[in-house]
Amino acid sequence: MRHRVAGRRLSRTSQHRIAMRRNLVASLFEHETISTTIEKAKEVKAFAEKLITLAKKGTLSARRRAIAMLGDRDIIDYEDRKAVRKGTVIGKLFSEIGPRYLDRPGGYTRIIRLSLRRLGDNGRLVLMQLVGTEETSKKETKAAAKKRSRKKAKETVEVEETAEAEEAVEAEATAEGNSRQDEADRQQ
Repeated sequence: MRHRVAGRRLSRTSQHRIAMRRNLVASLFEHETISTTIEKAKEVKAFAEKLITLAKKGTLSARRRAIAMLGDRDIIDYEDRKAVRKGTVIGKLFSEIGPRYLDRPGGYTRIIRLSLRRLGDNGRLVLMQLVGTEETSKKETKAAAKKRSRKKAKETVEVEETAEAEEAVEAEATAEGNSRQDEADRQQ
């Protein structure tokens, strides 16, 4: 009987489950979206949300607890065929992800079921994402669009002003040229 036995075994030993959970959550924080099976995603979701709640606190003890629970894996990016260290998962969690959800009381992740199945074992695939990444990108694009429209408006105003100034200068030059011509005609 499995009375009050929580969690899924996922056909793994306990050490393997813990390592898999840490790796999936670290990848989720690094990439902000991962593809996995529905069972793994459901198992990892609670762990990820606990870590984000710790990151919202932002204290030194919370950071140490997060490192103890997750480990402090480096974020590596490849530039010109060379590995470049971009920071750590805990650093990103506490500097970017935690502050993003300060006003949100919970529900930091979402699971989107895909119509795809894995070829090897026909397992259901899902996307696990952090909530709010597309909302911030939409806000950024709206803000960028506003800045662009303001910039274009300023540029058009500046172009119109310079065109008006050039027309005024040309009008003055032609007026001066005409007045000089008139004076030259009068003198002759």
